[in-house]
Amino acid sequence: MSLVDEAAQQRSQANGGALTKKEQNSSVRVYEVDPLRDHRWQSLVDRHPRAAIFHHVGWLEALRRTYGYEPVVFTTSPPESDLQNGLAFCRIRSWVTGRRIVSLPFSDHCAPLCDPQEEFESLIRHLYADRVGQQWKYIEVRPVQQNFGDTAEKLGFHAVAKYFLHRVDLEPAAEEIFRRVDKNSVQRRVRRAEREGVTEVCGKSERLLRAFYRLMVRTRARHSLPPQPYAWFRNLLDCLGQAADLRLAYLKNVPVAAVLVFHFKDTSYYKYGCSDQRFHNLGAIPFLLWRAAVHAKSRGSRTFDLGRTEEHQQGLVAFKNHWTPLSESLTYWVFPSEPSRTSGREWKLRMVKRVCGLMPVRLLSAVGTLTYRHIG
Repeated sequence: MSLVDEAAQQRSQANGGALTKKEQNSSVRVYEVDPLRDHRWQSLVDRHPRAAIFHHVGWLEALRRTYGYEPVVFTTSPPESDLQNGLAFCRIRSWVTGRRIVSLPFSDHCAPLCDPQEEFESLIRHLYADRVGQQWKYIEVRPVQQNFGDTAEKLGFHAVAKYFLHRVDLEPAAEEIFRRVDKNSVQRRVRRAEREGVTEVCGKSERLLRAFYRLMVRTRARHSLPPQPYAWFRNLLDCLGQAADLRLAYLKNVPVAAVLVFHFKDTSYYKYGCSDQRFHNLGAIPFLLWRAAVHAKSRGSRTFDLGRTEEHQQGLVAFKNHWTPLSESLTYWVFPSEPSRTSGREWKLRMVKRVCGLMPVRLLSAVGTLTYRHIG
Protein backbone atom coordinates (compact mmCIF):
# COMPACT_ATOMS: atom_id res chain seq x y z
CA MET A 1 0.00 0.00 0.00
CA SER A 2 1.37 3.44 -0.92
CA LEU A 3 1.86 6.30 1.51
CA VAL A 4 -1.08 8.12 -0.03
CA ASP A 5 -3.34 5.07 0.29
CA GLU A 6 -2.29 4.53 3.90
CA ALA A 7 -3.11 8.14 4.73
CA ALA A 8 -6.45 7.91 2.92
CA GLN A 9 -7.31 4.72 4.80
CA GLN A 10 -6.52 6.34 8.14
CA ARG A 11 -8.65 9.39 7.33
CA SER A 12 -11.43 7.11 6.12
CA GLN A 13 -11.44 5.22 9.43
CA ALA A 14 -11.48 8.50 11.34
CA ASN A 15 -14.50 9.60 9.29
CA GLY A 16 -16.43 6.41 9.91
CA GLY A 17 -15.27 4.69 6.72
CA ALA A 18 -16.15 7.52 4.30
CA LEU A 19 -13.59 8.96 1.90
CA THR A 20 -13.41 12.71 1.47
CA LYS A 21 -14.53 14.23 -1.81
CA LYS A 22 -10.90 14.87 -2.81
CA GLU A 23 -9.99 11.24 -2.12
CA GLN A 24 -12.97 10.05 -4.16
CA ASN A 25 -11.81 12.23 -7.07
CA SER A 26 -8.23 10.92 -6.76
CA SER A 27 -9.44 7.32 -7.19
CA VAL A 28 -10.41 7.97 -10.83
CA ARG A 29 -9.34 5.26 -13.24
CA VAL A 30 -5.92 5.63 -14.90
CA TYR A 31 -5.09 4.20 -18.33
CA GLU A 32 -1.74 3.32 -19.91
CA VAL A 33 -1.06 4.52 -23.45
CA ASP A 34 1.73 3.55 -25.85
CA PRO A 35 2.77 6.99 -27.18
CA LEU A 36 4.61 5.46 -30.14
CA ARG A 37 1.46 3.80 -31.46
CA ASP A 38 -1.40 5.92 -30.16
CA HIS A 39 -1.71 9.10 -32.25
CA ARG A 40 -3.65 10.79 -29.43
CA TRP A 41 -0.40 11.41 -27.52
CA GLN A 42 1.23 13.53 -30.22
CA SER A 43 -2.08 15.33 -30.69
CA LEU A 44 -2.06 16.28 -26.99
CA VAL A 45 1.59 17.35 -27.20
CA ASP A 46 0.90 19.54 -30.23
CA ARG A 47 -1.83 21.48 -28.46
CA HIS A 48 -0.75 21.50 -24.79
CA PRO A 49 0.86 24.81 -23.69
CA ARG A 50 3.42 23.09 -21.42
CA ALA A 51 4.56 20.47 -23.93
CA ALA A 52 8.23 20.57 -24.95
CA ILE A 53 10.42 18.83 -27.52
CA PHE A 54 11.07 16.13 -24.90
CA HIS A 55 7.40 15.07 -25.04
CA HIS A 56 7.58 14.65 -28.82
CA VAL A 57 7.01 11.15 -30.14
CA GLY A 58 10.26 11.50 -32.10
CA TRP A 59 12.25 12.01 -28.90
CA LEU A 60 10.55 8.99 -27.31
CA GLU A 61 11.27 6.86 -30.39
CA ALA A 62 14.95 7.88 -30.30
CA LEU A 63 15.11 6.78 -26.64
CA ARG A 64 13.58 3.43 -27.56
CA ARG A 65 15.82 2.81 -30.55
CA THR A 66 19.04 3.79 -28.82
CA TYR A 67 18.63 2.49 -25.29
CA GLY A 68 15.78 -0.01 -25.48
CA TYR A 69 13.63 1.97 -23.03
CA GLU A 70 9.86 1.44 -23.04
CA PRO A 71 7.92 4.74 -23.36
CA VAL A 72 4.55 4.81 -21.61
CA VAL A 73 1.99 7.53 -20.89
CA PHE A 74 -0.42 7.48 -17.95
CA THR A 75 -3.69 9.35 -18.41
CA THR A 76 -7.16 9.63 -16.92
CA SER A 77 -8.69 9.90 -20.41
CA PRO A 78 -10.48 6.70 -21.51
CA PRO A 79 -9.50 4.94 -24.77
CA GLU A 80 -12.52 6.18 -26.73
CA SER A 81 -11.81 9.90 -26.08
CA ASP A 82 -9.09 12.40 -26.93
CA LEU A 83 -6.31 12.68 -24.36
CA GLN A 84 -6.93 15.54 -21.96
CA ASN A 85 -3.85 14.90 -19.84
CA GLY A 86 -0.83 12.66 -19.70
CA LEU A 87 2.30 11.85 -17.73
CA ALA A 88 5.09 10.48 -19.96
CA PHE A 89 7.69 8.03 -18.64
CA CYS A 90 10.22 5.50 -19.80
CA ARG A 91 10.43 2.16 -18.08
CA ILE A 92 14.11 1.35 -17.67
CA ARG A 93 15.24 -2.21 -17.03
CA SER A 94 18.94 -2.53 -16.25
CA TRP A 95 20.79 -5.46 -14.76
CA VAL A 96 23.42 -2.94 -13.56
CA THR A 97 21.37 -0.10 -12.06
CA GLY A 98 18.00 -1.78 -11.55
CA ARG A 99 14.44 -1.08 -12.71
CA ARG A 100 12.93 2.38 -12.51
CA ILE A 101 10.41 4.77 -14.11
CA VAL A 102 11.83 8.11 -15.29
CA SER A 103 10.13 11.12 -16.88
CA LEU A 104 12.21 11.32 -19.07
CA PRO A 105 15.78 10.01 -19.26
CA PHE A 106 18.31 12.31 -20.98
CA SER A 107 15.67 15.07 -21.10
CA ASP A 108 16.34 18.42 -19.45
CA HIS A 109 12.75 18.62 -18.25
CA CYS A 110 9.40 16.95 -18.92
CA ALA A 111 6.48 18.81 -17.41
CA PRO A 112 3.45 16.70 -16.47
CA LEU A 113 0.75 17.57 -19.00
CA CYS A 114 -2.01 17.67 -16.42
CA ASP A 115 -3.50 19.68 -13.61
CA PRO A 116 -0.74 20.12 -11.00
CA GLN A 117 -2.91 18.89 -8.15
CA GLU A 118 -5.82 16.47 -8.51
CA GLU A 119 -4.92 14.96 -11.91
CA PHE A 120 -1.26 14.71 -10.98
CA GLU A 121 -2.14 13.03 -7.68
CA SER A 122 -4.40 10.50 -9.39
CA LEU A 123 -1.67 9.58 -11.86
CA ILE A 124 0.97 9.32 -9.15
CA ARG A 125 -1.29 7.10 -7.00
CA HIS A 126 -1.51 4.70 -9.94
CA LEU A 127 2.27 4.77 -10.33
CA TYR A 128 2.75 3.90 -6.67
CA ALA A 129 0.81 0.68 -7.25
CA ASP A 130 2.64 0.05 -10.54
CA ARG A 131 5.98 0.51 -8.80
CA VAL A 132 5.18 -2.04 -6.10
CA GLY A 133 3.67 -4.56 -8.52
CA GLN A 134 6.58 -4.43 -10.97
CA GLN A 135 9.34 -3.86 -8.39
CA TRP A 136 10.58 -0.54 -9.72
CA LYS A 137 13.30 0.99 -7.51
CA TYR A 138 11.94 4.50 -7.80
CA ILE A 139 9.83 6.97 -9.79
CA GLU A 140 11.48 10.17 -11.06
CA VAL A 141 9.72 13.29 -12.42
CA ARG A 142 11.27 16.41 -13.94
CA PRO A 143 8.68 19.20 -13.85
CA VAL A 144 9.43 22.79 -14.82
CA GLN A 145 6.69 24.48 -12.81
CA GLN A 146 7.52 25.04 -9.15
CA ASN A 147 3.95 24.35 -8.00
CA PHE A 148 4.41 20.72 -9.03
CA GLY A 149 7.14 20.54 -6.43
CA ASP A 150 4.70 21.44 -3.68
CA THR A 151 2.40 18.60 -4.70
CA ALA A 152 5.27 16.15 -5.19
CA GLU A 153 6.67 16.90 -1.74
CA LYS A 154 3.25 16.37 -0.20
CA LEU A 155 3.04 12.96 -1.90
CA GLY A 156 6.34 11.80 -0.44
CA PHE A 157 8.76 12.77 -3.21
CA HIS A 158 12.26 14.03 -2.44
CA ALA A 159 14.32 16.57 -4.40
CA VAL A 160 17.17 14.52 -5.85
CA ALA A 161 18.86 17.09 -8.13
CA LYS A 162 18.69 20.84 -8.69
CA TYR A 163 19.67 22.81 -11.78
CA PHE A 164 19.50 26.26 -13.33
CA LEU A 165 17.43 26.71 -16.48
CA HIS A 166 18.26 29.64 -18.78
CA ARG A 167 15.80 30.79 -21.45
CA VAL A 168 16.42 33.69 -23.84
CA ASP A 169 13.51 35.92 -24.85
CA LEU A 170 13.32 36.05 -28.65
CA GLU A 171 10.38 38.47 -28.80
CA PRO A 172 12.43 41.66 -29.40
CA ALA A 173 14.00 42.49 -32.74
CA ALA A 174 17.22 40.62 -33.52
CA GLU A 175 19.26 43.82 -33.13
CA GLU A 176 17.83 44.35 -29.64
CA ILE A 177 18.49 40.73 -28.62
CA PHE A 178 22.13 41.09 -29.74
CA ARG A 179 22.44 44.37 -27.84
CA ARG A 180 21.27 42.65 -24.64
CA VAL A 181 23.82 39.81 -24.67
CA ASP A 182 27.17 40.30 -22.98
CA LYS A 183 29.39 42.66 -24.95
CA ASN A 184 32.71 40.93 -24.30
CA SER A 185 31.73 37.25 -24.08
CA VAL A 186 29.16 37.16 -26.88
CA GLN A 187 29.11 40.23 -29.12
CA ARG A 188 32.87 40.54 -29.60
CA ARG A 189 33.35 36.77 -30.00
CA VAL A 190 30.63 36.56 -32.66
CA ARG A 191 32.21 39.43 -34.58
CA ARG A 192 35.67 37.90 -34.26
CA ALA A 193 34.45 34.59 -35.70
CA GLU A 194 33.01 36.49 -38.64
CA ARG A 195 36.27 38.44 -39.17
CA GLU A 196 38.39 35.28 -38.99
CA GLY A 197 36.35 33.68 -41.76
CA VAL A 198 34.48 31.09 -39.69
CA THR A 199 31.62 29.71 -41.77
CA GLU A 200 28.51 27.75 -40.84
CA VAL A 201 27.33 24.53 -42.45
CA CYS A 202 23.91 23.05 -41.60
CA GLY A 203 22.54 19.65 -42.50
CA LYS A 204 22.03 16.04 -41.46
CA SER A 205 24.44 14.14 -43.67
CA GLU A 206 26.57 11.34 -42.32
CA ARG A 207 29.66 13.45 -42.99
CA LEU A 208 28.42 16.33 -40.85
CA LEU A 209 27.20 14.04 -38.09
CA ARG A 210 30.56 12.27 -37.90
CA ALA A 211 32.36 15.61 -37.71
CA PHE A 212 29.99 16.64 -34.92
CA TYR A 213 30.61 13.38 -33.06
CA ARG A 214 34.40 13.69 -33.25
CA LEU A 215 34.08 17.12 -31.65
CA MET A 216 31.68 15.69 -29.05
CA VAL A 217 34.15 12.94 -28.08
CA ARG A 218 36.94 15.52 -27.64
CA THR A 219 34.73 17.79 -25.57
CA ARG A 220 33.56 15.02 -23.26
CA ALA A 221 37.16 13.83 -22.87
CA ARG A 222 38.14 17.30 -21.64
CA HIS A 223 35.51 16.90 -18.92
CA SER A 224 36.59 13.31 -18.16
CA LEU A 225 33.23 11.92 -19.24
CA PRO A 226 32.22 9.39 -21.92
CA PRO A 227 30.19 10.69 -24.88
CA GLN A 228 26.65 9.56 -25.61
CA PRO A 229 26.49 6.79 -28.23
CA TYR A 230 26.80 7.85 -31.86
CA ALA A 231 23.49 6.04 -32.47
CA TRP A 232 21.74 8.46 -30.09
CA PHE A 233 22.52 11.45 -32.28
CA ARG A 234 21.77 9.55 -35.50
CA ASN A 235 18.39 8.51 -34.10
CA LEU A 236 17.58 12.04 -32.93
CA LEU A 237 18.17 13.40 -36.43
CA ASP A 238 16.17 10.59 -38.03
CA CYS A 239 13.24 10.57 -35.59
CA LEU A 240 12.79 14.32 -35.15
CA GLY A 241 13.18 15.24 -38.81
CA GLN A 242 12.82 18.98 -39.43
CA ALA A 243 12.70 19.66 -35.69
CA ALA A 244 16.42 18.78 -35.44
CA ASP A 245 18.95 21.44 -36.44
CA LEU A 246 22.65 20.42 -36.65
CA ARG A 247 25.09 23.32 -37.18
CA LEU A 248 28.86 23.14 -37.59
CA ALA A 249 31.42 25.93 -37.69
CA TYR A 250 34.38 25.53 -40.07
CA LEU A 251 37.62 27.42 -40.40
CA LYS A 252 38.47 26.73 -44.03
CA ASN A 253 37.93 22.95 -44.17
CA VAL A 254 38.42 22.22 -40.47
CA PRO A 255 35.37 21.69 -38.20
CA VAL A 256 36.00 23.73 -35.04
CA ALA A 257 32.65 23.68 -33.20
CA ALA A 258 29.11 22.34 -33.46
CA VAL A 259 25.70 22.69 -31.83
CA LEU A 260 22.58 20.54 -31.99
CA VAL A 261 19.37 22.54 -31.59
CA PHE A 262 15.74 21.41 -31.67
CA HIS A 263 12.63 23.39 -32.59
CA PHE A 264 9.12 22.72 -31.35
CA LYS A 265 6.16 25.10 -31.55
CA ASP A 266 7.28 28.50 -30.24
CA THR A 267 10.46 27.30 -28.49
CA SER A 268 13.92 26.30 -29.70
CA TYR A 269 16.22 24.17 -27.55
CA TYR A 270 20.01 24.22 -27.40
CA LYS A 271 20.76 20.69 -26.24
CA TYR A 272 24.33 19.78 -27.29
CA GLY A 273 27.45 21.80 -28.01
CA CYS A 274 31.05 20.76 -28.62
CA SER A 275 34.27 22.26 -29.91
CA ASP A 276 37.94 21.81 -30.70
CA GLN A 277 39.88 23.39 -27.86
CA ARG A 278 42.65 24.53 -30.22
CA PHE A 279 40.27 27.03 -31.81
CA HIS A 280 38.48 28.42 -28.75
CA ASN A 281 39.88 31.89 -29.36
CA LEU A 282 37.79 32.12 -32.54
CA GLY A 283 34.48 32.32 -30.64
CA ALA A 284 32.88 29.60 -32.78
CA ILE A 285 30.34 28.43 -30.16
CA PRO A 286 28.92 31.95 -29.53
CA PHE A 287 28.91 32.40 -33.32
CA LEU A 288 26.88 29.21 -33.84
CA LEU A 289 24.50 29.94 -30.97
CA TRP A 290 23.81 33.42 -32.26
CA ARG A 291 23.14 32.06 -35.75
CA ALA A 292 20.86 29.41 -34.24
CA ALA A 293 18.98 32.07 -32.24
CA VAL A 294 18.46 34.21 -35.35
CA HIS A 295 17.21 31.17 -37.26
CA ALA A 296 14.92 30.22 -34.36
CA LYS A 297 13.41 33.70 -34.34
CA SER A 298 12.91 33.64 -38.11
CA ARG A 299 10.93 30.39 -37.84
CA GLY A 300 8.63 31.84 -35.16
CA SER A 301 10.27 30.77 -31.90
CA ARG A 302 9.62 33.12 -29.02
CA THR A 303 12.01 31.45 -26.56
CA PHE A 304 15.51 29.97 -26.88
CA ASP A 305 15.94 27.33 -24.17
CA LEU A 306 19.63 26.99 -23.28
CA GLY A 307 19.03 23.86 -21.22
CA ARG A 308 19.79 22.76 -17.70
CA THR A 309 23.01 23.50 -15.83
CA GLU A 310 24.13 21.87 -12.61
CA GLU A 311 24.61 24.23 -9.69
CA HIS A 312 28.33 23.41 -9.34
CA GLN A 313 29.09 24.07 -13.05
CA GLN A 314 29.97 27.70 -12.43
CA GLY A 315 31.79 28.12 -15.76
CA LEU A 316 28.74 26.95 -17.73
CA VAL A 317 26.41 29.03 -15.54
CA ALA A 318 28.53 32.10 -16.31
CA PHE A 319 28.50 31.29 -20.03
CA LYS A 320 24.70 31.13 -20.09
CA ASN A 321 24.41 34.23 -17.92
CA HIS A 322 26.14 36.08 -20.75
CA TRP A 323 23.09 35.32 -22.92
CA THR A 324 20.48 36.03 -20.26
CA PRO A 325 21.09 36.93 -16.61
CA LEU A 326 17.73 35.45 -15.64
CA SER A 327 17.49 31.78 -14.72
CA GLU A 328 14.85 29.52 -13.22
CA SER A 329 15.18 26.74 -10.68
CA LEU A 330 14.75 23.23 -12.09
CA THR A 331 14.27 20.38 -9.60
CA TYR A 332 14.08 16.62 -10.18
CA TRP A 333 11.93 14.62 -7.75
CA VAL A 334 12.01 10.93 -6.80
CA PHE A 335 9.80 8.55 -4.83
CA PRO A 336 10.41 6.89 -2.45
CA SER A 337 12.20 9.65 -0.59
CA GLU A 338 15.87 8.75 -0.11
CA PRO A 339 18.02 11.82 0.62
CA SER A 340 21.15 9.65 0.41
CA ARG A 341 20.56 9.21 -3.33
CA THR A 342 21.71 12.78 -3.99
CA SER A 343 25.10 12.27 -2.35
CA GLY A 344 25.30 8.84 -3.98
CA ARG A 345 24.94 10.35 -7.45
CA GLU A 346 27.66 12.91 -6.74
CA TRP A 347 30.03 10.20 -5.48
CA LYS A 348 29.42 8.03 -8.54
CA LEU A 349 30.01 10.99 -10.87
CA ARG A 350 33.34 11.71 -9.20
CA MET A 351 34.37 8.08 -9.62
CA VAL A 352 33.34 8.06 -13.30
CA LYS A 353 35.38 11.22 -13.96
CA ARG A 354 38.39 9.75 -12.21
CA VAL A 355 38.28 6.56 -14.28
CA CYS A 356 37.49 8.28 -17.59
CA GLY A 357 40.24 10.83 -16.99
CA LEU A 358 42.76 7.98 -17.20
CA MET A 359 41.35 6.50 -20.41
CA PRO A 360 42.62 7.12 -23.95
CA VAL A 361 40.14 9.18 -25.96
CA ARG A 362 39.58 6.32 -28.39
CA LEU A 363 38.09 4.18 -25.61
CA LEU A 364 35.59 6.74 -24.38
CA SER A 365 33.10 6.16 -27.20
CA ALA A 366 32.96 2.45 -26.42
CA VAL A 367 32.47 3.21 -22.73
CA GLY A 368 29.61 5.58 -23.55
CA THR A 369 27.91 3.00 -25.76
CA LEU A 370 28.13 0.40 -23.01
CA THR A 371 27.11 2.55 -20.05
CA TYR A 372 24.55 5.16 -21.09
CA ARG A 373 21.63 2.73 -21.35
CA HIS A 374 22.16 1.90 -17.66
CA ILE A 375 22.24 5.49 -16.33
CA GLY A 376 19.13 7.06 -17.89
